[in-house]
Amino acid sequence: MKLLAAAVLSSTLLFSAPAPTADANPSSNSAPSILGFRDSAAESAIETRFLAAPDAKLAEEHLRILTQAPHMAGTVEDKATADYVAQKFRDAGLDTEIVEYKVWINYPVEISVDLTAPAGVTMHGPTREHVDNDPFQDDPRVVMPFNGMSPSGDVEADVVYANYGTPEDFDKLDKLKVDVRGKIVLVRYGQNFRGVKVFVAQEHGAAGVVIYSDPADDGWKRGDKYPEGPWRPDTGVQRGSTGFMFEFPGDPTTPGAASVPSLPDSQRIPPQQSAQMPKIPVTPMSYHDIWPVLQHLGGPDSPREWQGALPFTYHVGPGPAKLKMHLKQDYQFRTLWDVIGRVRGRELPDEWVIAGNHRDAWVYGAVDPNSGTAAMLESVHGVAELLKSGWKPKRTLVFCSWDGEEEGLMGSTEWVEQHESDLANASAYFNMDVAVSGPKFGASAVPSLKQFLRDVTKVVPAAKGGTVYEAWQKSAQPDAPSTQSPTEAIGDSRRLPAAQGKNDVPVGDLGSGSDYTAFLQHSGVPSSDVSSSGSYGVYHSVFDNFAWFKKFADPDFTYEQEMARVFGLQAVRMADADVLPYDYEEYGKEISIYLDAARRRSQDKFGDHALDFGEVTNAARHFETAGARIMAKQKNPPGDAARLNQALRGAERALLMPPGQGLPHRPWFRHAIYAPGEYTGYAAVVIPGVNEALDKGDSERARQQLAVLAAALERAAKTLDGYR
Repeated sequence: MKLLAAAVLSSTLLFSAPAPTADANPSSNSAPSILGFRDSAAESAIETRFLAAPDAKLAEEHLRILTQAPHMAGTVEDKATADYVAQKFRDAGLDTEIVEYKVWINYPVEISVDLTAPAGVTMHGPTREHVDNDPFQDDPRVVMPFNGMSPSGDVEADVVYANYGTPEDFDKLDKLKVDVRGKIVLVRYGQNFRGVKVFVAQEHGAAGVVIYSDPADDGWKRGDKYPEGPWRPDTGVQRGSTGFMFEFPGDPTTPGAASVPSLPDSQRIPPQQSAQMPKIPVTPMSYHDIWPVLQHLGGPDSPREWQGALPFTYHVGPGPAKLKMHLKQDYQFRTLWDVIGRVRGRELPDEWVIAGNHRDAWVYGAVDPNSGTAAMLESVHGVAELLKSGWKPKRTLVFCSWDGEEEGLMGSTEWVEQHESDLANASAYFNMDVAVSGPKFGASAVPSLKQFLRDVTKVVPAAKGGTVYEAWQKSAQPDAPSTQSPTEAIGDSRRLPAAQGKNDVPVGDLGSGSDYTAFLQHSGVPSSDVSSSGSYGVYHSVFDNFAWFKKFADPDFTYEQEMARVFGLQAVRMADADVLPYDYEEYGKEISIYLDAARRRSQDKFGDHALDFGEVTNAARHFETAGARIMAKQKNPPGDAARLNQALRGAERALLMPPGQGLPHRPWFRHAIYAPGEYTGYAAVVIPGVNEALDKGDSERARQQLAVLAAALERAAKTLDGYR
């Protein structure tokens, strides 16, 4: 899961930053109308003032301060970053509070993994992360490599190599007649969320799991390794939570309830009974430590697509390599500190526009997440300049610095659960986790916000000239050079969407892995996530620090400045809109494409007994038609838009399953259109109730979920139809 920093140009150079092209410049006389505004010229003038404020040098200073010490959630150093952000919020004129939650998390006490067979071969890990001349690696506060949410445990067993640990990988082991029961399963990072790897191994009877980073995925196979290049060095280790967040995120003892400090223990579930907690021990390792383990595995050759970049043929085992795992975890209820800053709306104070980024990191977190924190602080700087000019937003702006994201989206989830009734009137949640790991802009959103996002990027100057939208268009071309990071490092904001409702730059779908999860998938708040990505091989390691960022991510902090502008402009524009600028017609088109794909899958699965998609197809058409009809009204807004906005806000929430219901076996997730995949964890599964039933070949469950989906689409369509 995902933090950041900034410095672009000096303030004297700031105003010579590349201007938007004439047809996109909000100050231009030929400026197009802005959807949702009666007076686009007035809004353009406000946005021009905002865009002038974010400062590269200030962003660099924020990042330097935020990453001067390791600051894992719940530590003294983490509290210091909360105090810093709170002071910057207050300096900007925001009404600011630090909100505490008490959550169940672990710190490592003793972590060791030893190679105990074959005789004569030794490995004692984890080896301390080290390269030549890194200025941050030797701080004694650097936490040893470990996995959040792993139980303590002692296991000694033969090793089986299971590639990425997907269900398909375990199926291949079955076909090879390799039994993982009672074994330590070795899997590599990539393709799915680390907690899913543990979940699948646990389902198959493994005794323990070791997760390592293969140089094929984010090491030397990708390019020069740090410090010569941006990729993972031999001893680099990816820490991270292995909690089963696809069951529910947040504090594992309080699903659906806020983990406030005053909550009595009687209202918590015992941690050992929580569906979020793995039952088998798991720990991460470097490819330096795993080298002799893989080298001494016997058994069949691994399937050739399982071969990594270490210089020998990979085998699957079991044995003769044997590992002894010793994990001693210190689990306690620990305090988190969310920082919440508000600017009260002048007309609609009970309608919130929320923008957030998390602040906690596994070590220093220069890219993940503090590049986002630094950019958010410069967005707040832009809002401060507007406030000085006498501007006040129409709706209440809420800026949030979340804590405990790395442990399981804890700070944001607990806050959402605490404010569920308030969020019924929220207009949007804008997320930014990894703001900058390189130059390639990408975004994910619910379909109703995809065009809004494109329109925002049309007026933001790009770091290298033109607009962000123009740079985004170029990088989205099929022949554009790829700078994408390993997928597990970045959530899903750069993944291609499951469907394209418009022939325009692709905006991805929201799965999980960052703080939009509770807003969208539990409370039905329209959400987006933005990032600027690049070659990033030091995710969740000690090397994700200020030195790496300054050398490889954004040396002059121009991309930090760009992201501050995009992130903040979303919030400013949404807060001031006369009519909420959602596009439900595009939403309906995408859902129709999802249904076409599911229908084809159903025919492949069930043949002559394929499911009847008639009712749900009609509901999707009704939703799309209602979206087109209300868009015509959005483009010609009435003098009093309150009822129109109520219908627009209500449509997303109508896609939630009713209270007390949710996805089968994981009812915390209530959104009928988007959820993290049960076996992906980060990547979105669209129309998840239907598609996951198809995955299991369960026709009866699929029929039930088609009916649930049809009902949700009809509710949303009727909500839009209700405005006449």
